[in-house]
Amino acid sequence: MAKDVAYYLSKGFDRPMAEYFASGRKRIVAVAPNDDFTLTLDFDNGETRILDCNPFLEEGTVFAPFLQLENFRRVYLDSDHCVAWDIDPTINSEVIWSNKVDLSPDSCYVDSIPSGGVRDAG
Repeated sequence: MAKDVAYYLSKGFDRPMAEYFASGRKRIVAVAPNDDFTLTLDFDNGETRILDCNPFLEEGTVFAPFLQLENFRRVYLDSDHCVAWDIDPTINSEVIWSNKVDLSPDSCYVDSIPSGGVRDAG
């Protein structure tokens, strides 16, 4: 049975996340870094969205290494379709999980804005 927005709100979700889950979860199929510390994200529903990473790229956080554009550009999709960066690119984060910083597809979708572009989801 499909769950509606009211169901997710009753579970403590905020409205944007409740609306997202009620509409069905999306998967990221491609990620590309931009020089202004945003990411262009392609989702499996055909949407292209822009995620501004500037709000969480701060000194003293796990994201601090990615304040340098060369490090920020090392973004990739991991095996769970999460946006990810390796803190040390010489270490395999599939083996040493503490080397990876990632963002869930759900939060990436909710926190991003449409780019105006739509690609063929087929």
